[in-house]
Amino acid sequence: MAGPATGTNPINVIDDSPMGARQWVVVVLMIFLNALDGFDVLSSAFASPGITKEWGIQRAELGVVLSAELVGMGFGSIILGSIADKIGRKLDILVCLVVMSIGMYMAHAATGVNNLTMWRLITGLGIGGMLAATNAVTAEVSSKAGRSAAMALYVIGYPVGGIIGGFAAQGWLLVDYDWRAVFLFGAVVTAIMIPLTLLLVPETPAFFAARRPEGALEKINKSLRTFNLPAIAELPPPPPERPKVSDILANPRLRPTTLLLAFGYMFHTLTFYYILKFAVQIVADTGFTQPQAASTLTYANIGGAIGGALFGLFLWKWDIKRPTIVAALLGVAAVAWFGVGHGHDLWAWRIAAFFTMFFLNAAIVGYYAAFARGFPAFARATGTGFVLGVGRAGAAGSPIVAGFLFQALGKSELLTVSLIMCVGAVLGAVLVWLVPLRDADADVESHRDLGDIPAGAALD
Repeated sequence: MAGPATGTNPINVIDDSPMGARQWVVVVLMIFLNALDGFDVLSSAFASPGITKEWGIQRAELGVVLSAELVGMGFGSIILGSIADKIGRKLDILVCLVVMSIGMYMAHAATGVNNLTMWRLITGLGIGGMLAATNAVTAEVSSKAGRSAAMALYVIGYPVGGIIGGFAAQGWLLVDYDWRAVFLFGAVVTAIMIPLTLLLVPETPAFFAARRPEGALEKINKSLRTFNLPAIAELPPPPPERPKVSDILANPRLRPTTLLLAFGYMFHTLTFYYILKFAVQIVADTGFTQPQAASTLTYANIGGAIGGALFGLFLWKWDIKRPTIVAALLGVAAVAWFGVGHGHDLWAWRIAAFFTMFFLNAAIVGYYAAFARGFPAFARATGTGFVLGVGRAGAAGSPIVAGFLFQALGKSELLTVSLIMCVGAVLGAVLVWLVPLRDADADVESHRDLGDIPAGAALD
């Protein structure tokens, strides 16, 4: 049972208390929601051979379809993601789930390319908003001691969703039905998450403490009681206003880090999403069935999950920059090997796809670690949001660029297209090398430049 009222800060109550079963229930649900996002993003890739066959579209047109939800994610993270700080994380998640359910259901009923592209764009809006809200909930319901484990499990949920969805697609949906079943399956699972979220996820105390709605103290304590944590006696002082992106870009110490990480991440995702979005279609065009081709993406996601997890452990003993650069360059080598082509050897395609994501996703983990290191705490959310927003331009552009390259050079020029798409990760590695990466929280002057602390003051 929750103890008597104590202190004034609900964030400290959660930070300093052991995590209970109820908090882990919410974290696990956030992992499921992140896995759902992972499947929804890749559903169009699983369905791509069937879409191409039914409507007879070329790879350039397919690239536009495959990029639609990625474009939507960029706008969704800005539009729906930002309202999570205004209406609450729980309500934002529910809105996003409704948007995603409708988008996935209507995609399964699409009658043409334009119709499908529109509904994939709408689905992406929900996915983008969902990622921002679920990330916040995971962090805000976790204790300081349990937060690292909770966030690591949450991040791995994304490729795990692709793995589970891949097995469902290759072993059932594309075998017994057709490409439309992939979207319908996603719509049903997404809809099931709506009542689960409604029943099991309380609004976070951190949101109420930040927004100060009417009856904020009572709402905070109700949320704390849900987690079986002690109530607070009074509201904490209002949080300081976060800096804007313009403030960060105007700071001479933060500007190089921000721009180099933003464009480095953007270039890296150009290579990263080339494999995630086109691998299934490439393999299907060599003569394999739709389920067989879909299996290559399943193995790519297995590689991504394992590579990301191992690299996260690797960073405990090593610095960030060099391992990230090495992982990115090994990813380039793996993409080039994938581009060599493997004819009718399905297992060679699977292994090549596995290693592309093993290394490329490991580098993604390195980028995220760089975000945490490169931005001081008071600007971390704003800086990371800007970097991810720029990065989504690379993700959205990747299928379009690859599609037009195949259209211009021909399907037989797989190696040439792959090598061109590898340039993104190489440029990203170069920009990471140039990042003046240091412990930003220990950089007193960067805080002073933004007026976060007065001259002469010391940091904790």
